[in-house]
Amino acid sequence: MATQRLLFQKPTLRVRTIPAYTKLSFHVQTDSHSPHSLSSPPNCDSNHGLRTLQTQEEPTSSTPSVSDSFLVEKIFFSLKQGNTNSLRNYLFRLNPLVIIEVLCRCRENLQLGQKFVDLIVLNCPNFKHTSQSLSAMAHVLVRSRRLSDAQSLILRMVRKSGVSRGEIVESLVSVCDNLGWNSLVFDLLIRTYVQARKLREGSEAFRMLRSKGFCVSINACNSLLGGLVKVGWVDLAWEVYGEVVKSGIDLNVYTLNIMVNALCKDRKIDNVKSFLLKIEEKGVFPDIVTSNTLINAYCREGLLDEAFEVMNSMPGKGLKPGLFTYNAIINGLCKKGKYARAKEVLDEMLCNGLSPDTATYNTLLVEICRKDNILEAEEIFNEMLCRGVIPDLVSFSSIIGVFMRNGHLEQALVHFRNMKKAGLVPDNVIYTILIDGYCRNGIMSEALKMRDEMLERGCVMDVVTYNTILNGLCREKMLADADALFNEMVERGVFPDFYTFTTLIHGYCKDGNMNKSLILFETMTQRNLKPDIVTYNTLIDGFCKVGEMEKAEELWVDMISRGISPSHISYGILINGFCSMGHVSEVFRLWDEMVEKGIKPSLVTCNTIIKGYCRSGNASKADEFLSKMLSKGVAPDSITYNTLINGYVREENMDKAFVLINKMEKQGLFPDVITYNVIVNGFCRQDRMKEAEMILRKMIGKGVNPDRYTYTSLINGHVSQDNLKEAFRFHDEMLQRGFVPDDKF
Repeated sequence: MATQRLLFQKPTLRVRTIPAYTKLSFHVQTDSHSPHSLSSPPNCDSNHGLRTLQTQEEPTSSTPSVSDSFLVEKIFFSLKQGNTNSLRNYLFRLNPLVIIEVLCRCRENLQLGQKFVDLIVLNCPNFKHTSQSLSAMAHVLVRSRRLSDAQSLILRMVRKSGVSRGEIVESLVSVCDNLGWNSLVFDLLIRTYVQARKLREGSEAFRMLRSKGFCVSINACNSLLGGLVKVGWVDLAWEVYGEVVKSGIDLNVYTLNIMVNALCKDRKIDNVKSFLLKIEEKGVFPDIVTSNTLINAYCREGLLDEAFEVMNSMPGKGLKPGLFTYNAIINGLCKKGKYARAKEVLDEMLCNGLSPDTATYNTLLVEICRKDNILEAEEIFNEMLCRGVIPDLVSFSSIIGVFMRNGHLEQALVHFRNMKKAGLVPDNVIYTILIDGYCRNGIMSEALKMRDEMLERGCVMDVVTYNTILNGLCREKMLADADALFNEMVERGVFPDFYTFTTLIHGYCKDGNMNKSLILFETMTQRNLKPDIVTYNTLIDGFCKVGEMEKAEELWVDMISRGISPSHISYGILINGFCSMGHVSEVFRLWDEMVEKGIKPSLVTCNTIIKGYCRSGNASKADEFLSKMLSKGVAPDSITYNTLINGYVREENMDKAFVLINKMEKQGLFPDVITYNVIVNGFCRQDRMKEAEMILRKMIGKGVNPDRYTYTSLINGHVSQDNLKEAFRFHDEMLQRGFVPDDKF
């Protein structure tokens, strides 16, 4: 009895109530996550007769009962005695208040507190903690400098469903007085919210702590500010920054750099200067990271002069530009297409004793490969190797890509093999580049072999790879294979995109299979993939080429109804279709409509109309149209004049043809082999062989070499006059020049 009286006289833990948030309950959802640094628990049920604690539905008082107080003393006594077996026997009687009371008794003996926390975590992973019991345990671990384990407990609170920020903050605050506390626990709370990506909740928790008079370290504040800026919540970051400044927490250079980054991310670089002046008044000064952040931001915006200005000002501030500084500048220059200047910066970097890294060379390599400069790309890649910089997948994909695009397949494969020898595993990007190279060069068998190797190595074909192969198959008119691949793609769960359908539609249109093209077009629209101007142009062109002008016009109307405005290419396609059908009135209706809409006619469209007139035997109208074309600011080319000259020659109007040749030369366009062939053929058809041979001599004298067509016209002309001697003379000359005659004259 004396012992019991003594127990009842012991001071008990006074746990603060939470009037502003939610009623405390000790039967919250089970959370089995234990601190990762602790060992796995033994089997309590089989070895020690412990049972899993059940949820208690009735409300629990904030003050321990008499039986609980007695249990607290027993546990505390066993802890001091090191009696593990007794402790294990008490665990099944635990409730959150008992845990808090025991830890309170261990306030002056952290080793006992730690031992009790470890015992609970190891043996009772399914114990239904309250926020306060977890807070008490976290406080003990923080005071013991076991921050990682403490954070695991705080993370359990943060992740619990139905637990408000207010309850978590209040629970951490409420146990402080009785357990002894360390402000690091509040830092851990903020950091945990950041790491759990609960940034808005973290911001609210920070405000609550501040309102209760608890300080958070500048490092924790920086963690929160950095997290907010990283996800783009810049406005909220500035609100929190304002609270940090008001609370009187000493800022540091990390705070400065985070907020400079916030301004740069928000594209408010002009405000950086005024911000730096204000923060410098607080004794915080920019460092090399500040300069690098600004340089990177200026380069991202394409403001290279400003970037160089910041870099050049660095030595005056006692700062030395480093690798990151130069990489940012080189990247900015390459993005603006200023490769030569980027190379100069690389040389400057080397002169300053800095060693470029993989990122430096990759930036240069990507840009020069984009320009398809193979020699320079090889030079950069080799320099990279000579300096001991190890190429990565980006380096190899760039160099392999430039070789494949330009038809140098063997060199590309050499690099591919070297990449594998270096221990790098090719990914689907590299395989797709190789497949695309084979497809571009029409070597579909090798493209499909590469696809098979890709699958064997465990790479997954995505929509880009499928589209690449489909494009190659359609180019080679292997449409049955393309259709089979399309079906395979769908079966494997890869969703065809806009490019998939447009590629297939284009392939079937080129093959003249307009029914299949329309089926694909309808499937595309049913899948909510919106066709664009290219899709419509492809279909309209396909129908024009097979002479189905009504269907072409239907698609034209449908295109406009979808809000897609015809381009000069669209008009050119339809005009060409009507020209081929000899519908001159429709041609000029479209011409007038195009001009009325302010769409400048292309040279191709104008040449199409001239060709249409000439085909219909109306070269004079074509000549008139040439004047109209010039009035619209469209300059004719050799094709324009050759088409007109051919038109007049077909009408046997050689004088007019020569007038056009003179006009052509005055405009700086010199007759080519096509021009001379048209004239030679015209004279031959009129049996004017002397004039034809004179044109041949003039042609050779002007440095234009005759071709097979030239000799065929001359041979046929002489044969038609029964002048076989001259015909054979030209036949022999033709053979001497390496042309193979058809010998049918």
